[in-house]
Amino acid sequence: MRKARHLFGICALVLSAGLAPRSASAQDLVLNEAGYFETQGVNYLVFSNWYDGLFADAKISGVEIVQRDWRTVTNGDVRLSATPGQWDPIGRMIDRTVDPESGAIEVRLEYPGHDFRYRIRAERRPGGAIGVAVILDEPLPAALAGRAGFNLEFLPAAYFHRSFMADGIGGTFPLHPSATMVASGERLPSSGRDVGPGAEALPFASGRTIVFAPEDPARRVTVTSKGAPMNLYDGRNQAQNGWFVLRSELPSDRAGRVVEWTIRANGDPDWIRAPVIGHSQLGYAPAQAKVAVIELDPNDRPTGPARLLRVGADGTLTTVLEAEPEPWGRYLRYDYRRFDFGAVRDPGIYLLEYGGTRTATFRIAPDIYAEAWHPSMDVFLPVQMDHMFVNEAYRVWHGDPHRDDARQAPLDHEHIDLYRQGPTTDTRFAPGEHIPGLAVGGWLDAGDFDQRTQTQYAVVRSLVDIWERYRPERDTTWIDQQRRRVELHVPDGRPDILQQISHGTLQLAAQFDAVGHAVHGIVEPDVAQYTHLGDAGSKTDGLVYDPSLAPGEEQGGRSGTPDDRWAFTSRASALNFGSIAALAAASRALRGHDDRLAARSLEIARRVWTEEQSRPPFTFRHGNTTGGPLDTEEFTAAVELLIATGEREYADRIAALWPALADRFPTHAVLAVRAMPHMPASFRGQLETATRTYAAGAAERLRANPYGVPITEGGWAGNGAVIQAGLLDYALHKAFPQIVDGSAVFRALDYLHGTHPGHDLSFVSGVGTRSKEIAYGSNRADFSFIAGGVVPGVLIVRPDLPENSESWPFFWGENEYVVNMGPAYVALVHAAMDLLGEVRPE
Repeated sequence: MRKARHLFGICALVLSAGLAPRSASAQDLVLNEAGYFETQGVNYLVFSNWYDGLFADAKISGVEIVQRDWRTVTNGDVRLSATPGQWDPIGRMIDRTVDPESGAIEVRLEYPGHDFRYRIRAERRPGGAIGVAVILDEPLPAALAGRAGFNLEFLPAAYFHRSFMADGIGGTFPLHPSATMVASGERLPSSGRDVGPGAEALPFASGRTIVFAPEDPARRVTVTSKGAPMNLYDGRNQAQNGWFVLRSELPSDRAGRVVEWTIRANGDPDWIRAPVIGHSQLGYAPAQAKVAVIELDPNDRPTGPARLLRVGADGTLTTVLEAEPEPWGRYLRYDYRRFDFGAVRDPGIYLLEYGGTRTATFRIAPDIYAEAWHPSMDVFLPVQMDHMFVNEAYRVWHGDPHRDDARQAPLDHEHIDLYRQGPTTDTRFAPGEHIPGLAVGGWLDAGDFDQRTQTQYAVVRSLVDIWERYRPERDTTWIDQQRRRVELHVPDGRPDILQQISHGTLQLAAQFDAVGHAVHGIVEPDVAQYTHLGDAGSKTDGLVYDPSLAPGEEQGGRSGTPDDRWAFTSRASALNFGSIAALAAASRALRGHDDRLAARSLEIARRVWTEEQSRPPFTFRHGNTTGGPLDTEEFTAAVELLIATGEREYADRIAALWPALADRFPTHAVLAVRAMPHMPASFRGQLETATRTYAAGAAERLRANPYGVPITEGGWAGNGAVIQAGLLDYALHKAFPQIVDGSAVFRALDYLHGTHPGHDLSFVSGVGTRSKEIAYGSNRADFSFIAGGVVPGVLIVRPDLPENSESWPFFWGENEYVVNMGPAYVALVHAAMDLLGEVRPE
């Protein structure tokens, strides 16, 4: 279900900009240089992408259709059920062959556990269609008879309010799942249900020719089966993130071409994608650079100038600047032009216009950033608070969750969310035993409900850095730790940021008190708990599990229901260092606010540092839950302890670690700059030399794409890298203003606020005129958002499609809020205000 949260390292993976233009002349398909079939308005991808290795089925794999640059069909592959869940078995790709001469793509796959191999072959057909065949060299293994079938999944949001035809008989796609279900014996672990028998949906349509959205030329897809009939299912009956599934079962007694479909997605030789005018939905400060990036269909040849229009009080639009946008070139599948309107500095309300596209309004104002960070601190971060009842006026965001935290995770157990318990507990607790003291503080990690320690300490350190640099004393949230209660939009006389620092620190300190070291995290024990949507307070019964009681039985404040979260506790020195870095930082911020917690935090940090220095490190690693690189985490702890204490021991360790870390300068530079005032003068000289080397590569980094920020490639989109690039530039500018100008801060903010590929929405929900209103938060089943949350952003669907869906919240790699992104964004906004010299009203 999510998150690579972390892509917070600075990396720019430059994608090829030299792909041939898409065909605009005919509806016959071309197998292009990028390795997919295309005609105007339609692309067929055949295993250009593979299932997400982190979180299983991300709905980006197999045979896929991109129709009018909207990816609406995916996962064309052999599956072992009609509506497979996220963690159900998938085939393993052996190899993929693209044959431009014959116009075919063939992929070999296998289910090794069933000794089953198969091929999927896609070939061009007349009229812009493809033929897809499942080919078996030997008949289907008996164990898979009645189970294996060729599935093709259709995005529900693309077909809401539309019809279908099955062998000429019409129907309407259901807005909400309501298929007839039949009991299917044993409940599968991947079902997401923890009570009742297994259940499977019956098809809601069947036939040998199925037409999707016959009335809509932009969405119409016709699928014809040569032999086996096709059934149409609603996968949302099993899981809210399911799709409509078209399926032909594989015959049990034949080899050769056992399934043959012809798929024709409706194209249009005259279709041209409208220009996307990437710009800041928030707006611009008068003094900053202002560049709109215009994204164009490669077959588009718009003429005429781009215009900046000022909006009058009476609704009149006045052109204040017009000019031909400057061509930039090709990136991914689009052509780009740039319109520079930085000369316009007068405050007002404006919009942009080019090639028939007109943007939403935005402001130019000297206080443009003054309130941009408020939703993240006023709404998003409080909503993510674990172990607290969170209320907003008439709305309860969630009850007081996880009062039953936590049970010791079982030995040698690998969790679906990248956690793993090693062969020992490394605590005094037996597997399954309750660990007292952990039901306090911390934040819900992302769209789901675990506490990942690595994220927790990143949030604490970000908040401390914001407090120490800028002192934002804004108070709009009432937080009562004794009552475990939060009220949004109600001041309580204390700076919100300090209360949030306290909340995170309580959880980090509790881990050391409970088990003696940092834990990987506290997470749901099974799929049924993990897939919980809605109120976090209803996810468990809040009662400590007692195995002597029957399921559902409650006695003496204990329960026989084993729904308590698990704590993964294998010792990892990297996590210890990361946690004590945050505790040392918090000790500084909390002095005068919570002196007892400040002193306790520093005592833990110093004691654990000494312990770690006295023995070889614990190097247990798994997934992304056991800390960053050991030397990075130790360096971080040394810096925070040096700033907290001024003691030479930590400065000496920084000096010893730095030569190896300097080779990864972008990752460590912000910390190194923070340490610089507390280090010998020679350390400043080393940093200045490294900064000059880094700055010398700036021009090349800017040329990588038209946006001038690092755009990453992978299963998790790269807004984290964009934010960190801005924060790095800011830190280096503050330290060495003669070398680095800090301009990346504004490029990063413009990117987050709408100057990015794919569309022009702000990636910060509720910030800017138009922003992400459908996202992967705890309320994603309602197709809604949490104000101030920052989504991962544009994901590059290989080879060349920038995607961020505003119609489907369940793409976690594009749309999932992760709690550390909020404070990082707040820090970036404050950096911009500092560079502009803005007054920062609270």
